[in-house]
Amino acid sequence: MSRPPLIDAHHHLWDLSVRDQDWITGEALAPLRRDFTLADLAPRARAAGVTATVVVQTVTVPEETPELLALAADSDLVAGVVGWTDLTAPGVGEALAALRAGPGGDRLAGIRHQVQLEGDPRWLLRPDALRGLAAVAAAGLVYDLVVLPHQLPAAAEAADRLPELTFVLDHLGKPPIAAGDRGQRADWAAAVRRLAARPNTVCKLSGMVTEADWHRWTVAGLRPYAEVVLEAFGPERLMFGSDWPVCRLAGGYRRVLAAARELTEGLAPAERDAVFAGTAARVYRLSPPARSG
Repeated sequence: MSRPPLIDAHHHLWDLSVRDQDWITGEALAPLRRDFTLADLAPRARAAGVTATVVVQTVTVPEETPELLALAADSDLVAGVVGWTDLTAPGVGEALAALRAGPGGDRLAGIRHQVQLEGDPRWLLRPDALRGLAAVAAAGLVYDLVVLPHQLPAAAEAADRLPELTFVLDHLGKPPIAAGDRGQRADWAAAVRRLAARPNTVCKLSGMVTEADWHRWTVAGLRPYAEVVLEAFGPERLMFGSDWPVCRLAGGYRRVLAAARELTEGLAPAERDAVFAGTAARVYRLSPPARSG
């Protein structure tokens, strides 16, 4: 009997002999300071029943995205790439066209910038950033939002200003799960609901375990946050992502997938299919995933 499609809509890959990952600093992140390649991921993903994946950028250098696209072109697992280009550069449209014209350019699904590292909470609303986001929309791509909770209002306003662009919220907007502060949770939830009220927004059910206590998290502790996004976005605008290998700080591939399945166990079969494959395939315009026997 064949398994239904399963898309991992958010993972990373890197080779430290090619490029340093300068964000991996300190003792806590030390387990990530090694190579994590497609050869490492593939057996884990296949064993979990994953039929296709989306690899997401990690560093803001121009060379990374062409490398990921070329990797995807030679892979029967990586169906899409969320890359990086300088959104504030005057020639962002030309840069996107060049990525599309290169090896694996047909796998380019979206663009992401590390907005979480920007000091300006309204960075997304800068004129040069908005111009770049408009170019992303014109190229037929989506934009992944990696933001902190206090940056969510600007994301909602950007979605209003660019209704032609689909915004994909990574990691639920990084809620303060580990803090366990009900007031902070309420503020985050209100901001997420405002973003979700825009029809051109989608959310990834990803990254929760590393926002929680890495060693003591439970599915029950994640559930209040998952329930917010399930209610706000609905299954048809929610997609699963492992956030591998970053998730390894708090749990392996199978454990993260199992948690996501448990958090969505109350959904109807068609709704779960959306979360675990359909939404990602539609939003990122991926080729229909194969079915594994």
